[in-house]
Amino acid sequence: MATGELGDVGGYYFRFLPQKTFQSLNSKEITSRLRQWSMLGRIKAQAFGFDQTFQAYRKDDFVMAFFKDPNVIPNLKLLSDSSGQWITLGTEVKKIEATNVPCTQLSMSFFHRLYDGDIVRDSGHIVKCLDSFCDPFLISDELRRVLLVEDSEKYEIFSQPDREEFLFCLFKHLCLGGALCQYEDVISPYLETAKLIYKDLVRILLVCAILHQRIMNRHFLTLLWILSGVIFTFYTTVMVWETCLNALSNYVPLLFFIYHFSLLILIDKHLLCKLIQEKCKEPT
Repeated sequence: MATGELGDVGGYYFRFLPQKTFQSLNSKEITSRLRQWSMLGRIKAQAFGFDQTFQAYRKDDFVMAFFKDPNVIPNLKLLSDSSGQWITLGTEVKKIEATNVPCTQLSMSFFHRLYDGDIVRDSGHIVKCLDSFCDPFLISDELRRVLLVEDSEKYEIFSQPDREEFLFCLFKHLCLGGALCQYEDVISPYLETAKLIYKDLVRILLVCAILHQRIMNRHFLTLLWILSGVIFTFYTTVMVWETCLNALSNYVPLLFFIYHFSLLILIDKHLLCKLIQEKCKEPT
């Protein structure tokens, strides 16, 4: 089936979650910055739940099902280009094109190259440059030049895969701002705001594996906090006083104690299934 064509969309069922809020977009400090950057009221996040397992190779079917769902059509908000007001989708979408946006960056050290490339000084001040235009933006500093001008000598400090990262896209959006943006002289407000919004929108996956031990005739739980399937913190011998059978779906709080120690390690994601099946080693 061609991209975006109507057909079997996998039976996905979506539900609108109006009670879900995004603290990063509502805090006083972030609101003040968005107002300065002419973005207040022009950036919005909404949450929807769905009832089937997401499969990346069927992303087009998934997105089509989303836009066709009767719980999405009257609730999904769009910013009107003509009126500048938020309106609902209001109609069934006939064609879509889904693009993967990678979220592999786990640290703000991703932007350290701005300092190394003399775009930002050690003090955090953004290096100024002669004014030029990249329609519709006025470029008056090296930060906007490296974000927009492809033939600039420093443009390649961020590769094309880097520029496709969600963290980079969010950072760029904040730096460029709206039509009446009052630009910052220092880099920290952009970095801090991008970090808070990114953490709010991109969640850490929690994987639970129950290991049945005969010690004290109790169940022990191994928690694997997965960051993009690469980095996780492995807590050994964690005693649980509540069940975690529905922890992922119902967010049941667990009362537990770290009995031994925690260890931060790097591991290839293909080894994850094998690790989950292994038993916890005895504390030495």
